[in-house]
Amino acid sequence: MEHPALDAALKGFQDYMKENGVDVDYNVHNAQANMATAGQIGTQIMGEKPDLILAIATPSAQTCAQALKKAPHMKNTPMLFSAVTDPLVAGLVKDLQQPGGNITGVSDMLPLDQHMAMVKKFIPSLKILGVMYNSGEANSRSSVKLLRKVSKEMGFEVVDATVSKTSEVYQAAKSLVGRVDAVFIPTDNTVVESLESAVKVCVENNLPLFGSEVDSVKRGAVAAMGFDYDKHGRQTGAMAQRILGGARPANTPVETQEELKLHINQKYANLMDTKVPDELLKAADKVYE
Repeated sequence: MEHPALDAALKGFQDYMKENGVDVDYNVHNAQANMATAGQIGTQIMGEKPDLILAIATPSAQTCAQALKKAPHMKNTPMLFSAVTDPLVAGLVKDLQQPGGNITGVSDMLPLDQHMAMVKKFIPSLKILGVMYNSGEANSRSSVKLLRKVSKEMGFEVVDATVSKTSEVYQAAKSLVGRVDAVFIPTDNTVVESLESAVKVCVENNLPLFGSEVDSVKRGAVAAMGFDYDKHGRQTGAMAQRILGGARPANTPVETQEELKLHINQKYANLMDTKVPDELLKAADKVYE
């Protein structure tokens, strides 16, 4: 679907290819958050017989991978994923170092220990953290599972509010009011698509909202230690260039983006009655006033 992080990943990929002299014709497809449409697109792509497939986000990658398995004429066509949290859980690769088959890519698995350390600096007394996500997305389930593990180590509880579509985000956010000290949104396509609904609830109830990617901060999250998805796309582009040059996906390790950016929204911190620690203001890569 279209939202700033995924759009940035595509643009970063395209910019890298152009800047490095790789001449590409693109057939860009968008499922608009509809899994039935995603399945149809996967089949359509097999009919287009591209030289390489790029699938952005877990649901798109899974549907393309399934279509690829059913298309014997495409058995040697490489596929790259970008902005996929857990390619193992999603069934895209057998091993991160030796993916096997013809699929590999770049993961946006969150270093949740760093994210939660940031949240604790904002709220040292944190006891209960609300998390909103689509339980139908493999990447989100994986992130929340890891979040629960981190929360035990750091001494706070996680309460979840799940959604299956964007129209449920507002009510899910309201269900957390009075039950949690703060809200965290992982890299979940469904919730991020309707982020403004969650922001509205949090502003009305002085409930700090934290994101996992920096574009959410611009839209109203208090802060995020997130990936620059333009760089994420560029990293995927570099992998594509190597594979088009002869590297085999089967033994091209899945990569992650190591560099994180700290973005803070001072305006929405004030609206959610949340004090921004001076040390974080000084360390921030970007502060929205």
